[in-house]
Amino acid sequence: MAVKQYHEIRDPIHNFIEMDSDERQVLDSEPVQRLRHIHQLAMSYLVYPGATHRRFEHSLGVMDLAGKVFDVVTKDQNIHSRVREIVPEIAAPDDEKSYWCKTLRMAALCHDVGHLPFSHAAEKDLLPDGWDHEHITAKLIQGTELRGIWESMKPPPSPDDVAKIAVGPDKMPDVDFSKWEVMLSEIISGEAFGVDRMDYLLRDSHHAGVAYGKFDHHRLVDTMRILPANDKADEPALGIDRGGIHTAEALLNARYSMFMQVYHHPVRMAYDFHLKQFLQSWLPNGRFSTDTNEHQKLTDNEVIAGILEAYRDKSAPGHEAAVRIVRRKHFQVVYTLTYGDKHNYENSLEVIYAALKEKYGEENVRKHEHPQRKPNADFPVLNPEIGVESSLVTSDVLNKLPIVDVGAILVSPETREDASKWLRSNRESILSPTRKESEHGDDAAGGA
Repeated sequence: MAVKQYHEIRDPIHNFIEMDSDERQVLDSEPVQRLRHIHQLAMSYLVYPGATHRRFEHSLGVMDLAGKVFDVVTKDQNIHSRVREIVPEIAAPDDEKSYWCKTLRMAALCHDVGHLPFSHAAEKDLLPDGWDHEHITAKLIQGTELRGIWESMKPPPSPDDVAKIAVGPDKMPDVDFSKWEVMLSEIISGEAFGVDRMDYLLRDSHHAGVAYGKFDHHRLVDTMRILPANDKADEPALGIDRGGIHTAEALLNARYSMFMQVYHHPVRMAYDFHLKQFLQSWLPNGRFSTDTNEHQKLTDNEVIAGILEAYRDKSAPGHEAAVRIVRRKHFQVVYTLTYGDKHNYENSLEVIYAALKEKYGEENVRKHEHPQRKPNADFPVLNPEIGVESSLVTSDVLNKLPIVDVGAILVSPETREDASKWLRSNRESILSPTRKESEHGDDAAGGA
């Protein structure tokens, strides 16, 4: 009986994900298999019970989408004449294109192997200065186990090429990237159309049980192109044919809604606070190791076991945080930054935060803030009537995309009732010294 060379994996988002035997070797490696034990959305399952999916299936989805985008953008009839000059690799012979397609798919499959337990929730402030999960990802891709797998392939992809495309030039500033390598990296992690974003929006909304993250990704992939950048004619950029503009609008609106409703849900943020507090007490020296062998040994499973152990032992490091997680005694929202407060007052979130800390003590108050960030809506669009133009010229919707601007103050559940009453009584006196004036000297529009 012949050895099976191609494999299919069932997936709730992409139906079937296909891979060859080389890719199956990488899938079966320890760094990738570890992702079966890393939650995609940290402790969001304590808010959205269905959100128990892992980085493993997300990585499969990113690989699948990356291969599909590569096939579309390198199809001869989809190659812009100017891009053919700027990035000649896009029209390379089939054997060379096959190498880059496989390298891209491997980079996509491995792009998250450096994630710490509970993904992003555990990363901030718990790694040495200058380190993040992308740096660990590059080390693992270039490390002993995966290097042996790369070398066994025919032709073997360069570990350096896989690492560069998986991590991208922003995380490897001392490494030279060709324009072609930058574009391949953009396919995975690009701000507008990276397949990492496409998959996590679709997958997270599916498992969280919300409709916000859905868009027609089939149409979007079919209309993706590599085009001359809007502001630099000699630089390529990931863009779309005009026929995909509406699904691009849907993607960026989905991103906004998911950030506002799921990723920055205040209770989810509270569990991030408590998880970080626990880890700072539980980890040696309060930080994760950047040694890849130590990294491989630690998953969500070990952390959950540690939380349960600390919960049962009052003398254990991290006991208080463990109680808050296990018994759902999480911090609760006492103030949410509103449109009116943003426009009527200066630094309203910071002012309320300072007042609550002074009244109830720093240990009882937490601030969650996501700085203003507008979705990256400026990308090239191929208009067959006039050539390449900015998406901001093509689409009124993209010009009006809302800004992700989240802010909330949370307090311990023991003080929440009293803090709510106190803030209702004192809110105006706390904020009034920071009131803005409108152009006509009247109060700015919106409720106070």
